[in-house]
Amino acid sequence: MSTKIELFFDKSLEENANYYFEQSKKLKKKLEGLEKALKEMEQKLEDAKKNVVEKKEIKLEKKRRREWFEKFRWFFTSNGFLVIAGRDATSNEVVVKKYMEKDDLYFHADVYGAPHVVLKTCKSEIKQEDKEEAATFAATFSNAWKDGISYANVYSVKPEQVTKEAPTGEFLTRGAFYIKGQREWFYKVKLECFIGIEKFEDSYRVMAGPKKAVEKKCFVFFEIKQGKKEKSEVAKIIKNYVKEKYGIDLNLDDLIAAMPNGYSDVIIK
Repeated sequence: MSTKIELFFDKSLEENANYYFEQSKKLKKKLEGLEKALKEMEQKLEDAKKNVVEKKEIKLEKKRRREWFEKFRWFFTSNGFLVIAGRDATSNEVVVKKYMEKDDLYFHADVYGAPHVVLKTCKSEIKQEDKEEAATFAATFSNAWKDGISYANVYSVKPEQVTKEAPTGEFLTRGAFYIKGQREWFYKVKLECFIGIEKFEDSYRVMAGPKKAVEKKCFVFFEIKQGKKEKSEVAKIIKNYVKEKYGIDLNLDDLIAAMPNGYSDVIIK
C-alpha cells in the first residue's frame, strides 16, 4: 500500500521535510493528550461504577421482615431490654392485655394523653438505668412533648397493680387502666428523643428513644428537639440526609411513626 505525500513546489526538499516533521510532532502531542483524556475518563467511569455498586449494597429493601413489636412504639435499653408503648387507645389496650407479663414493669407519665409503656424483663434483673430510660421514653411520647413541656413525672408499677377493675362509681374508657398500690416515682424526667438507624439483618430500621440507648444500637442517630416543624417535614430532612450521606433510602412512614406527637426539629451535625 503506497502513501501519498503532498509537496509544496515553492519550498525546497529540506523545507518540505521540516514542515512534515513539525506536523508530526503536533499530531504526536494531540495523540498523547487524547490518550491521557481517555485514561482519565476510564478512571472516572470505574469510580462511578464502584459508587453505584456501594449504594446498591446498602440500599434499604422496601419489604423486610418486621418484628411483632414494630407495630407499637419501641426501643431497646442500653442493656438490651425491649420497651414497648401504645400509639393510641386500641394499641395501649393491646400492650397491657396481650404483651405485659408478670415479671415485666409498667410505666406511665403523669400527663393526660400518655401511652402505656412496658419494659420486657425476660425474667432478668433490671438495672436502674433501664428503668430511667423507660421513664424517659414514657415522658417523651406523652402529650408533654406536644404541649411544649420539657419535664414530666413518671411512675412505675408491677403488672398485677394494673387493672381494668375501676373503683365503685368510676368508669374506665378503652385504653385506660386503674393503678392499685404504691408506685415508684421518677420526678422531673427530662424529655429526650433521638432517632437512629439500626442495621437489621440485610436491611435497616428506625429506632427512637433516649440517647444512650439509641447510640448503642444505631450506627447513625439524630437529636430531635421540640420545635416548629411538622413530623413529616423533620422526617424528610432525616431521610434526605441519610440517603445523600449513606446511600440508604429509608421508608418515610417509618421515620414519621418514630417521631413524638407535636412539632419538632432535628439537629444535624
